Amino acid sequence: MSDETRPDLQQGEMDLQDRSSLRRVAGLSTELEDISEVEYRQLRLERVVLVGVWTEGTVEDAENSLTELKALAETAGSEVLDALIQRRPKPDPATYIGSGKVEELREAVRATGADTVICDGELAPSQLRNLEDRVKVKVVDRVALILDIFAQHAKSAEGKAQVELAQLQYQTQRLRGWGGNLSRQAGGQAAGGEGIGGRGPGETKLETDRRRIQAKMAKLRRELKELRGTRETKKAERRRNKIPSVAIAGYTNAGKSSLLNRLTGAGVLVEDALFATLDPTTRRAETSDGRVYTLSDTVGFVRHLPHQLVEAFRSTLEEVADADLVLHVVDGSHPDPEGQIAAVREVFAQIEAVRVPEVIVINKADQADPLVLKALLAREPHAVVVSARTGEGIDELLNAIEADLPVPEVLVDAVVPYSRGDLVNQLHLHAEIEQLEHVADGTHVVARVHPELAAELEQFARAH
Repeated sequence: MSDETRPDLQQGEMDLQDRSSLRRVAGLSTELEDISEVEYRQLRLERVVLVGVWTEGTVEDAENSLTELKALAETAGSEVLDALIQRRPKPDPATYIGSGKVEELREAVRATGADTVICDGELAPSQLRNLEDRVKVKVVDRVALILDIFAQHAKSAEGKAQVELAQLQYQTQRLRGWGGNLSRQAGGQAAGGEGIGGRGPGETKLETDRRRIQAKMAKLRRELKELRGTRETKKAERRRNKIPSVAIAGYTNAGKSSLLNRLTGAGVLVEDALFATLDPTTRRAETSDGRVYTLSDTVGFVRHLPHQLVEAFRSTLEEVADADLVLHVVDGSHPDPEGQIAAVREVFAQIEAVRVPEVIVINKADQADPLVLKALLAREPHAVVVSARTGEGIDELLNAIEADLPVPEVLVDAVVPYSRGDLVNQLHLHAEIEQLEHVADGTHVVARVHPELAAELEQFARAH
């Protein structure tokens, strides 16, 4: 059935159909074409074994982290065959896991027929190389996995540019030639007649690729600066009209898009997967007394969100720092909701958003354990329990938003002539009206307004 015959098909449903039709096919891999003959560590995430190092916290923390890695791997389109965890004071500097565990990992790879190992941490290039040499399959780390998911899910020009910039920042530290045949230093005839100490082809190639990457990164930064200008123009318009903004933030797959759809009918893609939506969506909403505000969905967070992504998505994440109120969405049915809250607040600190007023929205109440919800409410007193799927608690959340939105600071008492209906409209949109009645001379209104609107109303002020 074509989209033309389904006029009621919402954008989110179409996005979901598109994504389902573009799932990866086993045996195939995507290739990056910008820079040739460089090991780009392309991901062939088909049949994978997970491995993690448990350095601190409880065994439940370690298992939750590996469970999240499994969800990330499946979101990237892979099949998880096995998972190993090792308790160590710190990761092995050479191979991430100890030599005994490396042998166990190699046996697990051989027994399961896996083609990729995914490590639950950010590995140094030497650790990746050493581990690959030992287990004889491709090894990727958590950062590369998250970058791959972001690359699959980015749709807008800004989102794609942000992801590509983050990928290049990650890859520029991991360039290497095609093996020992490309010597880094050579002399005499081997250096093409350049003499002792001349540069060999390997180093020349790496330098060329590094320059091309740096040029591409500079181009992407320029593009992002232009796109950021467009976003700032829209934001300035909202500020000029004194429209408060509410940002929906939180852990990935906590239900942010579902909540935005429930509150505004936005029709945003909803999928039970990590990082299903990356592109921020802003929608208009209004309080019960008619005040207008905006609701913005933002990119989801995750434990140890790669710093490359925080930097690349800084302009998007600044939606949170610039907001008047943050709805911090938490998955109440998750095994470790308190860990989710801590991880999100860690990112808030990085983007300087810790001072923005916050309402904790404990979502998925229809699936959560009542005892867990009770414990969360005890720990986070300024919290609301909701279910975006069933609508439970939404009215209470709307009341909380209305109570926490900034209140205009100037009290006015004026009789606005009937010829100035534009001012009455401005009052309905941007003021907190305490009293409104129609009298002989015009509309008598008592309201709290912003200074700019108060100045326009001053000529109609009622004498006392």
